[in-house]
Amino acid sequence: MKGKIVKESAITSSHLMLIKDSGNFIFDAGKTIPMVHGGILMTLMDEIAGMVATKHSGTQVATACIDMQFVAPAFAGNRMILKSSVNYTTKTSMEIGVRIEAEDMKTGVIKHTNSCYLVAVAIDDTGKPTNIPAIIPETKDEQRRFNEAKVRNEERLKKRIKN
Repeated sequence: MKGKIVKESAITSSHLMLIKDSGNFIFDAGKTIPMVHGGILMTLMDEIAGMVATKHSGTQVATACIDMQFVAPAFAGNRMILKSSVNYTTKTSMEIGVRIEAEDMKTGVIKHTNSCYLVAVAIDDTGKPTNIPAIIPETKDEQRRFNEAKVRNEERLKKRIKN
C-alpha cells in the first residue's frame, strides 16, 4: 500500500458561531457575552477529523480516542477556523491533529482556542479494522508532529496494556 503526503488529506474549514451555539455567558463591562458551548467545538473537531481520516484511508472510520485542550473561549459571532491533518499512522489507525482558532469578525483578531488529537481506526464494510496508507511527512513541522504523535501513540499503548 502506497503512502500519502500530509497535504493530500488535510482540510481547513470555517464555521460562523451563532447564539444557538452558545451555552454559557460571561459578563464584561456590564455586557453579557455568549460563549460557544464546548460540545459544539467537540462536534466540529470530530467531524473534521473524521473527514480527514476518511480522505486519508479511503474507508469508513471510527473515533477511538480524543485528547482535547481548551485554551481560550470563543464567542457567538466568531468565525471558527479548523485546521486538521494526519499526524501519524499505524497499520489500521491514525492520529489526526485539529487546531481551532476564533476570528473576531469585527476586529479581524484571530486567537487559538482549542487543540485536539483524535485517533481514528479505519474499518472495512464488515466493521473490522483495515490497513491504511502510511503518512509521509514532508516539512519540518510535519516531521515534528509525526515524531510527537509517535510518542503519544506509544504512551496510549502503554496505558491500554496496563488496563
